Amino acid sequence: MIDKSTILITGGTGSFGKKFVEYILNEYNPRKLIVFSRDEMKQWEMSQLYPNEKRLRFFIGDIRDKDRLKLAINNVDYVVHAAATKIIPTAEYDPFECVKTNINGAMNLIEVCLEKQVKRIIALSTDKASSPINLYGATKLASDKLFIAANSYSGERDTKFAVVRYGNVMGSRGSVIPFFNSIKNNTTVPITHPDMTRFMMTLDASVDLVDFALKDTVGGEIYVKKIPSIKVTDLARTIIPNAEHIITGIRPGEKIHEQMIGYEDARYTYEYDTFYKILPSINSWYSDPARIKNGKKVRSDFAYTSDSNTDWLSQETLKEWLQKNKGLIETEIAK
Repeated sequence: MIDKSTILITGGTGSFGKKFVEYILNEYNPRKLIVFSRDEMKQWEMSQLYPNEKRLRFFIGDIRDKDRLKLAINNVDYVVHAAATKIIPTAEYDPFECVKTNINGAMNLIEVCLEKQVKRIIALSTDKASSPINLYGATKLASDKLFIAANSYSGERDTKFAVVRYGNVMGSRGSVIPFFNSIKNNTTVPITHPDMTRFMMTLDASVDLVDFALKDTVGGEIYVKKIPSIKVTDLARTIIPNAEHIITGIRPGEKIHEQMIGYEDARYTYEYDTFYKILPSINSWYSDPARIKNGKKVRSDFAYTSDSNTDWLSQETLKEWLQKNKGLIETEIAK
C-alpha cells in the first residue's frame, strides 16, 4: 500500500515526524516522502541525517497557508497530520494563534486533501481532546470532529480521514521526561500535584498506530492505543531519586488525571487486542460492520483514564527505557 506511493507529513520535523520518516524509509519503499513544516533550521538539520536519500523531500510551509498546502499536496497519496500548537500554557495565553493552527489549519488541510483526492489522511490527536478543560484540548477536539465529519464530503472520491489519539509520548520534545532529565542534578523537583497520573507511550508505538490506521481505516475512526500509566511522582523518583518534591500547584488548563475515552463515548467504542476504536456517532457509522470488524463493544460505563488504567509502567521498565533512549532524551533537551 505505501510502497511506490507519495506520503506527506505535516509538522514532520517534530519528535514524531522524525521517527515516522525513519520508519517509513526503513520499512517501505515510498516513491516520495515529503516533510512539510515551517522551521527551515529543523528541516536543514533533519536533511543532514539523510544526505543521499533521494526519496525524501523537504517543503517549507505552514498549514495556515492554504495555497502553500495546495502546492505541497499535488500528487500525494497519503497525509499524516502532526502539525499543531501543543504547549498548554502557550495556548492559554495566546489562544488566537492556537485556534489558527489547530482548527483553521485542519480545515485548510481537509479542503486541500479533498480537492487533490488524497487517498488517506491520518490526524494525530491527544488525550487532552477527551473532555477538554484547556484550549489546546478544545482545539484538538474540534480538529478531531472536523476530520471525522470530512468523510461526509468525500462523495465518490476514495478519500478517507481518521484520527489517532495519544497520551504523553515518552522523550518527545517538551514532555515531562526530558524536563526531569534536564534537572536531574537538582536537590528539588517541582511536582504540580502529588496524585497526578499520565499515560505513557513510546515513539515506536505511536508510529505503529499511524501505520495501522492507514491500512485499517474505513473513515471516521478514532484509534486509541492501549498504553501504560505512571504516577508523576514515580516518574520523578526514577529520574531524580534523591530530590525533594516541591508541590507547586496545578498549572492553568492542567488535569490531575488524563482521559483518552470518556463515558460519553462508550456507546460508540469497541475494544481490540492492543487498542480501542471510537466510531463516529454521525450517519450511524458506529454500527457499520466494516468499521467494527472484530471489535468487542465496551460496557456502557467504560472510560479509559490514566488513574483507572489496569496497565502501569514500573520504575524498573522505565529505567530500562531511559538507559536505552539516553541519546534521544539528551537531544530533545538540547533543543
